[in-house]
Amino acid sequence: MVNYPNGKKGIYKTDKTSASRRGMTLEKEINMTNAYYLDEGLANIHKKPTPITIVKVDYPARSAAKITEAYFQIPSTTDYNGIYRGKYIDFEAKESASKTSFPLESIHDHQISHLRDITKHGGIGFLIIRFTQKQVTYYVRATDLFDFLEKEKRKSIPLSWFEKKGYVIPESYVKPVDYLKIVDQLYIESEDK
Repeated sequence: MVNYPNGKKGIYKTDKTSASRRGMTLEKEINMTNAYYLDEGLANIHKKPTPITIVKVDYPARSAAKITEAYFQIPSTTDYNGIYRGKYIDFEAKESASKTSFPLESIHDHQISHLRDITKHGGIGFLIIRFTQKQVTYYVRATDLFDFLEKEKRKSIPLSWFEKKGYVIPESYVKPVDYLKIVDQLYIESEDK
C-alpha cells in the first residue's frame, strides 16, 4: 500500500508476466521501486516535477481540461531526489538503445553541474543507466562520471567502461531497480566499519 501526500492510498503493482518486465520503461520501474521503499519506510525518494508554465488550456468540459500550450520555465535538474538513512540522494535515470555505448548528449551540462553541487555538499549523486538491448541497468557514481568527462574527449561512454566502473543494479518483482542496495554497499556499509 502506498500513502500519497493527498491522503489517498494506492497499491504498487508488479508485472508478473515476465521476469524482464518487457515494455515497462526505466522510469516506471524506478517509480515502482520508490513506492516500495516509501511503503516499507526505507526511503523517501520521488521523481521531480518538470517546471512548466501553462499558456493555454482548452475546457471542453470542466472535468476534461486539456493543456494545449506550455513551455519549460527553467531547465530541470535531475530526475529524482530524496532522503535515505539521513543521506540526501539525487540522481538522473537514462536509457540507451545502443548495445555498445551511452551517448553523452543524453546528459545535459546543467544536470552535470547540479550533480557536482550535490556531491560537493556531501549528498549522494549518481546516474542509473539502462542498456535496453542488453537488459542491464547500471548504477554510476557521479564522481566516476566527472572523472570520465575530465579524462576522455568522447561523445559517448563505452559499455566496457560501465562494466568496469558501474554497478549492476539487482532487480526483483517488487523492486525492479533496487538501487539502494548499491547505495548501502558504497556509502552506508563503509561508514558502519
